[in-house]
Amino acid sequence: MKGKGQGREGWTRREFVAVGGVGLLASTNAFGQETALRAAVIGHTGRGDYGHGMERVFRGRSGIEVVAVADPDEAGRGRVARFQGIARGYADWRDMLEKERPQLVSVGMRHADQHAEVALGCLRAGAHVYLEKPFVRSPDEADAVLAEASKRGLKLAVAHTMRVMPVVKRLKGALAEGLIGELREMRAYGKQDARAGGEDLMVLGSHLFDLMRMMSGDPEWVTARVMTGGREIRVEDRRLVKDNVGWVAGEQVFAHFGFANGVNATFTSDSGLKEVSGHWGIEFLGSRGVARLNGDLVPRVSVRMGAGGWVPGKKEEWKPLDPALADSAPDPQAGPVDDWLESIRTGREPECSGRNGAWTVEMVLGIYRASMEGRRVAFPLVDRRHPLGPA
Repeated sequence: MKGKGQGREGWTRREFVAVGGVGLLASTNAFGQETALRAAVIGHTGRGDYGHGMERVFRGRSGIEVVAVADPDEAGRGRVARFQGIARGYADWRDMLEKERPQLVSVGMRHADQHAEVALGCLRAGAHVYLEKPFVRSPDEADAVLAEASKRGLKLAVAHTMRVMPVVKRLKGALAEGLIGELREMRAYGKQDARAGGEDLMVLGSHLFDLMRMMSGDPEWVTARVMTGGREIRVEDRRLVKDNVGWVAGEQVFAHFGFANGVNATFTSDSGLKEVSGHWGIEFLGSRGVARLNGDLVPRVSVRMGAGGWVPGKKEEWKPLDPALADSAPDPQAGPVDDWLESIRTGREPECSGRNGAWTVEMVLGIYRASMEGRRVAFPLVDRRHPLGPA
């Protein structure tokens, strides 16, 4: 029977449901046996679909039973229901929450214009939430979702999957141990493809800003220049994109963040630089070397020590940070979900927490505000609304 024995996280079903104050209670069937935790999946085929495998995050986990899927598209709903081996599908996620009362929900659609409403609905129904990134569209939406989760003692995690990848955690430890000396600067580049500018800023930049904070703490301020047609953006330049992540603007973005201890960070997205800036990701520049993180579902990290190619006769030599991790390809969703479930059991915050997700949104919108106001903008933002206008 589901729910018996050890789960993949290494704790028993009884230990999982025994946690107090986090919204999970043991339930029993007619025979007095513990039943599995009820889980559900929400997506929207054709509008963000199910993100990066968000419909699969509960598959194969003992102690968890996927009871329903919600998707307004009949074909998409049927596909996921067949994959999960479940009988019940709903066109409206609200009906699903009311009738099924799941304790765990994976909210999969990439279209962030749906995220705040759906996350709030799940939390109010008493479910812990694992949410596709980007978290929401604006700081005021983030504030509302975080307040609801806190009020109800529920755990909210956002799928910034790189944060818990083994090679990224190894990089954090190596920087703390002084591998490249004193960290002085972080240089981040978006994908700079057809999405270059505002779309790249929210879709890929959110990952990079999350990693900046992971390595160097909260930013203190930002200055920025966001350009369209050779001039700085105005409100009327706002637009919506295919994966609706809220208002975006600009085809060129350059931002400069100030962190504590004199650490500076930049973010660039400009399609004219794609060929020279290389793979999207971050370079961490220290007093004795450089670490380069190439972003992806499974990121790679390389290190170069000492002077670069500008020294006559000396070649740049990039080596994997940890050869044992160089070719590892874990399921990108497994680590964040493991950590989210463990946070429910223990009562701590998830590593990929809603608070961390909210900071990425704050950094993105701080860039817009700094550019449009032509000044350095301090964090946290005082005006919590989207600077490009109402959602």
